[in-house]
Amino acid sequence: MENPDLTKQTQSGSATPDGDIVVSVRGLTKVFKDFWGRPKARAVDNVDFEVRRGEVFGLLGPNGSGKTTIIKMLLGLLHPTKGHIEVFGRSPRHVETKSRIGYLPEESYLYRYLDSRETLDFFGNLFRLPAAERQRRIEQLLEMVGLSQTRTRPVGEFSKGMQRRIGLAQALINDPDLILLDEPTSGLDPIGCREMKDLIRTLASRGKTVILSSHLLADVEDVCDRVLILYGGRVQAIGTLQELLTRPDRIRITMPVLPRESLERILSAVTQLVPAGEVKLDNPTQNLESFFLSVVERARAAAAETSGATSGHRIAEYLRAEVEAKPIADKILERLALPQTQQAPPIPVAPTQAPETVAEQKLEAYTKTAEPAQPQPQPAHQPQKEQVDLAKADEKLAGLLGKQK
Repeated sequence: MENPDLTKQTQSGSATPDGDIVVSVRGLTKVFKDFWGRPKARAVDNVDFEVRRGEVFGLLGPNGSGKTTIIKMLLGLLHPTKGHIEVFGRSPRHVETKSRIGYLPEESYLYRYLDSRETLDFFGNLFRLPAAERQRRIEQLLEMVGLSQTRTRPVGEFSKGMQRRIGLAQALINDPDLILLDEPTSGLDPIGCREMKDLIRTLASRGKTVILSSHLLADVEDVCDRVLILYGGRVQAIGTLQELLTRPDRIRITMPVLPRESLERILSAVTQLVPAGEVKLDNPTQNLESFFLSVVERARAAAAETSGATSGHRIAEYLRAEVEAKPIADKILERLALPQTQQAPPIPVAPTQAPETVAEQKLEAYTKTAEPAQPQPQPAHQPQKEQVDLAKADEKLAGLLGKQK
């Protein structure tokens, strides 16, 4: 455990006092028992950690290591067998404490027959948000997660990635101070993953605390200030990424491409100090995510439309109002292909029509289709053909009656 009399230095460089501790866990243990009360599995075993305001804290570990169990105990959904938990200085089962928490579960449990707007309206009602504020947040959240074009579709028809998007929106409807995300990027495409990570960093810059659990280590590395690694329910490592990932026995030098003669002189000088087998010379590469996003961004700028979730939207206004001065993820999908010295043009967002205008257009289209069709002039020969056919029918009927007599 860290010394409670000291302040922590966050990754952004600002000191965080003890008064800003949001989550405090000491000696946390959870033992699941069978029907007869006999111990069956020790899911969490004597875990200690603290999470401070504005920090992104990652829970890592293989399947069954206790990550989701810890999150459920922080939410008050499970009772610890032993240990102490404080969230905002109170028990996690305190009602006012729960109102300051947003939760995205590993599986999105949504009412499948409600559409996107109705889903967010339902959760907004649970927090007793005024109607006007609720509708304002719904519009901003749907735009932020890229579901404004699918607002009338039942969420039961959504793909898993789209369900994660609407699940994220419901987790933020109450503007929470603590956000718990269980596998937040599960099922999301690479664009959605990038947007999710940008959003997490933006929320942290606003002073919100984020605790996330994920198996995708690259995502955790991109957003987390500190991580806790679990195995068998026990803490195996905890600290900042800088502390855990730095290799003090290695050093890397990056420089522009030099003429061959200059490189040979440099390598000759280096190999006089270290064995040649210890020296590695190669070209740096960008990661696949950056390359993928640059390709998609060029395609988006050149073309086209999609009937699924869209990207490149602004953070909801009520979630970013306090950090407008900080240029963190204001436009979520950055133009990664552009040089840093070149200013990326703003991503155009099509203006949405007012509901009244859309309704009037639908009504007008309906009345047009409902008008009775005007009678078309019949060709001159058609009545004659009808009379001939009737005469033939009369002759056949008379013949049949004659035979019966």
